[in-house]
Amino acid sequence: MLKMFSTQLAGLFKRIQDQELSIEEGARLLAQAAAGDGFVYIYGNSEMRAVLSEAIEGAEPFKKAKKWKGAAEIDSIKDMDRVLVFSRLSTDEDSVRCAKMLADRRVPFVAVSTAVAGATDDLTALADIHINLKLVKPLLPDEEGNRFGYPSAMAALFAYYGLKFIYEEILTEYEL
Repeated sequence: MLKMFSTQLAGLFKRIQDQELSIEEGARLLAQAAAGDGFVYIYGNSEMRAVLSEAIEGAEPFKKAKKWKGAAEIDSIKDMDRVLVFSRLSTDEDSVRCAKMLADRRVPFVAVSTAVAGATDDLTALADIHINLKLVKPLLPDEEGNRFGYPSAMAALFAYYGLKFIYEEILTEYEL
């Protein structure tokens, strides 16, 4: 079972990696804050708090990053800041509410979530850059034809590291 899960994860990671241009553009957008006097605020609810923990408390924290608790802390976000929003789905109510507030204040942000087909008022439409996790269903089939194994936090962490590595390359180029 673990071998099958590993194979499916490799395919998922490849689909995320194929969005290299969006990941690079997202990292550039976030680096704008570090190049100035701003911060990168990171938001994630539910299982996406795993990304927050890694970014803020991990062995290699995201430079110039702060945890953002969302709508209740909208006044902490300034023009020179950038925001990175993680959500399981692009239609998550809390994430969309935060995204609308950021858009209204014209604060550039990157969103990372699975795009929900047919949705219109979601993170894919509101974010300056959207990275699609492409995790539309669980990865493994069971004997009754159902599926299980929905590693959304793992997918988000993979996308996070893609952003982080390029972000740090950019900061190194500018010696920030």
